[in-house]
Amino acid sequence: MQIDEFDEKILAILQEDASLSAAQIGERIGLSQSQCWRRIDRLDAEGVIERRVALVDRKKVGLNVMLFAHVKLAGHNRNALPEFSRAIQDFPEVLECHVLMGNVDFLLRIVTRDVDAYERFFFERLSQLPMVQEVNSMIALSQIKSTTVLPIGSGQPGAHGNAPSGNS
Repeated sequence: MQIDEFDEKILAILQEDASLSAAQIGERIGLSQSQCWRRIDRLDAEGVIERRVALVDRKKVGLNVMLFAHVKLAGHNRNALPEFSRAIQDFPEVLECHVLMGNVDFLLRIVTRDVDAYERFFFERLSQLPMVQEVNSMIALSQIKSTTVLPIGSGQPGAHGNAPSGNS
């Protein structure tokens, strides 16, 4: 799929505020409402826009603890990886699960109400998975940066090879 400068501008705006109408977005970037709507519809249909969601402040809903867990599987038989991947889908506490190369197999981002809730999750659910050999958990003390905005477009540093050269 070809993404041009207008598409990039639309995506940048939608990542900041997906509640804006096609007319509002079009006005900001110099397109008519119908032109903008057709582009958004195409970006949706092509899967560039995966979905539109509301971002919730986890602490305001009582999820005060965020942890990262390195998970190492007991074996790497052909079923261990897909079995773990399927099992982790049923854990709402796990917000992200990434397959890694190196000493551990997965990195999980987990949220819970408190440390006691994580302890219960760990002992009653995560460590009970038969393919799990080791879990190394780290509590995040504070969050310095969190964004869902991808650096799309030629106006972003580093995008499309436009990174500063460092030569002054």
